[in-house]
Amino acid sequence: MTETTTTAPSTAARGRNHLPGKALFGLFLSGFVGILTECLPAGLLPEISRTLRTSVSLTGQTVTIYALATAIGAIPLTRATAKWPRKNVLQLALGTVAVTNALTALSADYAPTLVIRFVAGLGTGLIWPLLGGYAARLAPEGRQGRAIAIALAGTPVSLALGVPLGTWLGALGGWQLAFHASAALTALTMVWIAATLPNLPGRSADERFTVPQVLRLPGLRTILFALATYMIAHNILYTYVTDLLGHLGMAAQTGWVLFAFGVTSILSVLVVGTHIDRHLRRLVVGSTALFALTVLVLAVSSGVPVLVYVAVAAWGFAFGSSPSLFFGAAINATGAAADVAQSITVTVFSSSIALGGLAGGLLVADLGTASITWAALALLVAAAAAVTGGRKHAFPA
Repeated sequence: MTETTTTAPSTAARGRNHLPGKALFGLFLSGFVGILTECLPAGLLPEISRTLRTSVSLTGQTVTIYALATAIGAIPLTRATAKWPRKNVLQLALGTVAVTNALTALSADYAPTLVIRFVAGLGTGLIWPLLGGYAARLAPEGRQGRAIAIALAGTPVSLALGVPLGTWLGALGGWQLAFHASAALTALTMVWIAATLPNLPGRSADERFTVPQVLRLPGLRTILFALATYMIAHNILYTYVTDLLGHLGMAAQTGWVLFAFGVTSILSVLVVGTHIDRHLRRLVVGSTALFALTVLVLAVSSGVPVLVYVAVAAWGFAFGSSPSLFFGAAINATGAAADVAQSITVTVFSSSIALGGLAGGLLVADLGTASITWAALALLVAAAAAVTGGRKHAFPA
């Protein structure tokens, strides 16, 4: 596993006063295609379900099984490839995503599709632990946080632009076209990475850290708890945002509301990336508090359109850079063990996606749509308590 820390960059990075933009763009694209592949079925479920001859709800499990595979695979796959050169691991993972996207487009049966999606999720389970640490090693001293923010920005940008574009391609030429396009984009990403990304070495076996050792490092468990509560709250709301907007009498405006979320998510990446190296604690506290406030507004807005738009836009701004903030905090807290910490963080991150969708579905079915806002708010209060209380090790000033 690579030595990744936001305070001790690699020797190659020392002496430079600029970010390696082309290499970081390759990492950005890797994250973009990872989240795109995960979420692409969400906008195409009716069409895919007809092809697979199954229900929309069962077809939706193609998203769940992907997230589950990422959560299961992140730690063991990261450890298995610890000594490999970093670019080799990333190219293997991207190649897996590209092939499985193409195979998904060719599949016409439900069971094989689930297997293919599980393998695709394993590919992403290798991608995510690499991105933040790779970016930190490439960056000059004092700018690792900004590099991490750029590398991890693929998540909000993909949610804002990639998934809607994939949905549009599906409407234009069938859902298979969207998956073929995703496979092609992943292949192009591999070409870009081959040309621009330095191939940093892995770590020898005597430098490796075990998961229990890393979990005992001061601050990491607090970070993981805050990340889990934050992300479960987000996914409870985001997975069922259409139901929520329908409950608020704004179902016809769903597209515009999500557009507002996407625009401010991207804006968040730009703003936070400028300040993350100096003000990580303030930013993560602000992100959590702002998210909680927006959920409270959604809970009591009673469908006032202006309030809903403002709240969702603020939610997007709070959420957009949250992966960079939490991954950056984990890297800071764990130093040379950062790669293991990132694999654990990816497991928590992906598990939270699955848990958020499951919890949201149960809440909507048993207590009604309004309940998801109050459940998300309770989780965010817990996250805020962890973030503000983690002053010494987890989120130091």
